[in-house]
Amino acid sequence: MGLTIERTGERDSIAEIAIDFPPVNALDSHGFRALAETVTALGRDPSVHVVILHSAIEKGFMAGVDVKEMTEGGPRAVIAVSRANAEAYAAIYDCEVPVIAAVHGFCLATGVGIAGNADIVVASDDAFFGLPEVDRGGLGSSTQLQRLVPMHKARWAALTCARIPATDLLRWGSVERVVPRAELLTVAREIAAIIAAKSPLVIRRAKESLNAIDPIDVKRSFRREMGFTFELNLTPVADEARQAFVTKQPVGTQPVAGHAVPGQPLTEPVTEKP
Repeated sequence: MGLTIERTGERDSIAEIAIDFPPVNALDSHGFRALAETVTALGRDPSVHVVILHSAIEKGFMAGVDVKEMTEGGPRAVIAVSRANAEAYAAIYDCEVPVIAAVHGFCLATGVGIAGNADIVVASDDAFFGLPEVDRGGLGSSTQLQRLVPMHKARWAALTCARIPATDLLRWGSVERVVPRAELLTVAREIAAIIAAKSPLVIRRAKESLNAIDPIDVKRSFRREMGFTFELNLTPVADEARQAFVTKQPVGTQPVAGHAVPGQPLTEPVTEKP
């Protein structure tokens, strides 16, 4: 459980990070920071030419944040998770070497953020992408979604919480290959090997230059999204949605600390003595 690093390729020049936080790779603040530190350290290692990110979870790639941490920890936990999440996204984007995301099964919420900030994405034929944030009382990762799908499709997906199959992303050009799941890591390694065989210095400068000419400042854009998320957390809506998700009950039917269930008083009504 956690993060596992394996070195592959010629002269161990490819670093593979397996993300393993059962049951669905919904990371907490510590998990996101660990991912950020690991990616950053590998990028600074001169013996590493390429990084591959993949999931060790059978069902999918990644499915958001640890909602329980945010529900139980209050505003401080929301800030901690949001900051750690942003650090992980930034680490992947700023990694000194190219990052390949190998995606299978579900790729939701932070999964979209991770894949969207990677340099190359390959996916299995059962992979699908989506942002369930609106249904969870939050926002975020639309910045990265817009790097994967056309702008109006991104708006549709964010507003409806619909799921988009990897084959559509292949058609739009944001996913490089769609293959059977059994071939996913093999294909990711083949692409990584092509890059790893090139001049390490030139590849590092190429990654830096591609970031420099990016039309959108993805770190600033995601930080702006988090500001709107925090605004939502100042209302009962976010807590109610997360509580409903944790308890598997419809929104508005479970009491949340500091808020009343609609139609019910938060405390017993005051009545006059006869």
